[in-house]
Amino acid sequence: MHIETPQKNIAKENKEVFEFLTDLKNFEKLMPDNIEKFEVINEDRFLFALSGMPQIVLQRQGQTPYSQIVLGAASDKLPFTLTADITSINDTESGVTLSFEGKFNAMMAMMIKHPITNFMGTLSENLSKI
Repeated sequence: MHIETPQKNIAKENKEVFEFLTDLKNFEKLMPDNIEKFEVINEDRFLFALSGMPQIVLQRQGQTPYSQIVLGAASDKLPFTLTADITSINDTESGVTLSFEGKFNAMMAMMIKHPITNFMGTLSENLSKI
């Protein structure tokens, strides 16, 4: 299953956006209002729980300075990645596209597609808080 947000333009240079996203505690600022729990476990892992959803642990899986950050599920139960692709528009503006890639059976994909799409949209919209 692949879900991608439209590019969100942010009035910050790509280096500043990248540094914000690589500090995992900042993801709390991007979370939806219905967040029930957020905890940084270490510099590469954090967990969060939204109301009505199971707790999810995300782990940094890779990063390319100033252009990409990849987070993945720390559990094999729900194998997915969340990628932020950062592009430089000019010296004072960047574009960020979020993509979700998951390997789920058809029934699971049908159940989680709508909530994940909403979650990704909220993360994208909240990028303006950087």
